[in-house]
Amino acid sequence: MPSPPQRSRPVRVLLVEDHDMVAEAICLALERSPDLEIVGRSASVESALADVGRYQPDVVLMDRRLPDGDGVSAIVALKAVVPGVRVLILAGEGSASVAARVAQEGGAGLILKASGLSDLEDAVHRVAAGEVVYSQEVLGEVLGRLTGRVPGIGSTLTARERETLNLLGEGLSTAAISGQLGVALNTVRNHIQRVLEKLGARSQLEAVTIARREGLLK
Repeated sequence: MPSPPQRSRPVRVLLVEDHDMVAEAICLALERSPDLEIVGRSASVESALADVGRYQPDVVLMDRRLPDGDGVSAIVALKAVVPGVRVLILAGEGSASVAARVAQEGGAGLILKASGLSDLEDAVHRVAAGEVVYSQEVLGEVLGRLTGRVPGIGSTLTARERETLNLLGEGLSTAAISGQLGVALNTVRNHIQRVLEKLGARSQLEAVTIARREGLLK
């Protein structure tokens, strides 16, 4: 494989992270490298969309969970502002479903917060050079999901079951879901039971936890 072309300037990085201590540690780690430059820090999806246009970074290092939304869902919008930008998602826990979503949305990869800071620095360099980077914990399953060899958790949920799951994620009761969907209580209970079976959950709370981990909730 040919070496990536040499840059005449440092890689410009926009960090999107709402936790101050985490952001400070990442900035200190990345700025140790003379060819990485933190050009800005955003704390929300909204501010990231404004800042990516303002700073024109090469790489956006973006937390998955932000106060106003999901970092993975923002990838397309970020790339619409700066078409050549590379978006690397930073996640607290490994999930092949989320990682597959990153790939499908056009992201440059996913790295876990549990990774060492040197691994994060290496990932930013590789992403800037045009590579796609995933933490080893999720890489094998990601490839399986993307090629269709391994079905994703929740892939068999119907549209109505997904709607029910989203309402559970919002904290609605069975009665409230019945009213929202305009269906009988027993119908909602049947939807919930099928959701639990398809997610392998033993309770509504566990189903919501699994759905959040796997990126199934809006």
